[in-house]
Amino acid sequence: MQSTNQTSKPFIAFIALAVFALLLSRSVVIVNETDQAIITQFGEYRRTIKDAGLHFKLPFIQSVTYLERRTLSSDALSQEYLTLDKKRAVVDHVTLWRITDPLRFFVTVRTELGARARLDDIVFSELRRELAVHNLEAVIAEEREPIMETVAKSARIQAENFGIHIVDVRLKRVDLPPAVQDSVYKRMVAERQRESARYRAEGEERGARIRAEAERERAVILADAREQAQRTRGEGDAQAIAIYAGALQQDPEFYAFTRRLEAYRKLLGEGDLLLLDKDADFFRYLSGHVRPEKPPANSGTAASGIK
Repeated sequence: MQSTNQTSKPFIAFIALAVFALLLSRSVVIVNETDQAIITQFGEYRRTIKDAGLHFKLPFIQSVTYLERRTLSSDALSQEYLTLDKKRAVVDHVTLWRITDPLRFFVTVRTELGARARLDDIVFSELRRELAVHNLEAVIAEEREPIMETVAKSARIQAENFGIHIVDVRLKRVDLPPAVQDSVYKRMVAERQRESARYRAEGEERGARIRAEAERERAVILADAREQAQRTRGEGDAQAIAIYAGALQQDPEFYAFTRRLEAYRKLLGEGDLLLLDKDADFFRYLSGHVRPEKPPANSGTAASGIK
C-alpha cells in the first residue's frame, strides 16, 4: 500500500503541473506593438487591450481576437463608371485605412475581410457619385487629386461607423473600356492636330507681322539714306562748282587747258581715228598753236560752261 502511494505522488504532481501549464497558456495574452486585442466571453465583449505586453484573461471561458494597429490597404477590383460627358471609364483604386475603434469594428464587421467588403462598397459609391459630375479628361489629368480628396473625405465620414479611419483613397489607373479606346484615341489625335494647326497659323501670322514691320523699317531707313546721300552729293557739287569758279578767276588759261585735256580723254579712246582740220580750235593745244582764250564774263557763266 505504501509502495502504491509513493508511486502515485509523482504522477499526481505531473498531472497538476500539466494542468497548471495548460491554464497558464490559456490565460496569457501577448499583445505585440503592431496589434491590439479584444477579449470576449461566450461571444460577448469584455474589454480592449491596446498596450503592448503580457496580459491575462480567464482560461477557456474567455477568448482573444487580435486586430492590426498598422495602416491596412484595400486593393479593390476595377469598376466601370460613367462620367459627366457620358463616357465610360474603368477605374482601379486602393484605400488606405486603419482600425481606430476596436469595439465598434468588432461589433460591426468583426474581421478585416468584412471591413474590406464594407469599405469597397463605400468607396465605389462615392467614386460613382463624384465621377458623374466631372468630364473624363478632368478625371484623367486635370482634377484627379481634388476628386480623390473629395471621395476620401466623404468615405471617411461613413467609415467611422465601423470604427475605421480612412487615411487616403488613391487612383491606381484610369482606362477606357476596350470597346471605345480606339475611337477616343482617334478623337484625341484629331483634337491635337487641330490645336497644332492653330498654333502654326498663329505663328505664321505673327511672323508675317514681324516681316512687314521689318520691311517698313527697312524702307524708312533706305529713304533716309537716299535723302542724306542726295544732300551730300548736292553739297559736294556745290563745292566743286565753287572750286571751278575760283580756279577760273585765278588762271583762266590753265583752267581752259585742263578742261580741254579732260575733253580729249573722254573723246579719244584707244584705237579711235578722228579726222579734223588741224587749225580747228578744239585741237589748238595739240598743234602747238596756243592762243589765249577769252575768259568768261563772270563765274556764273563759267559754272554754266562746266556743266
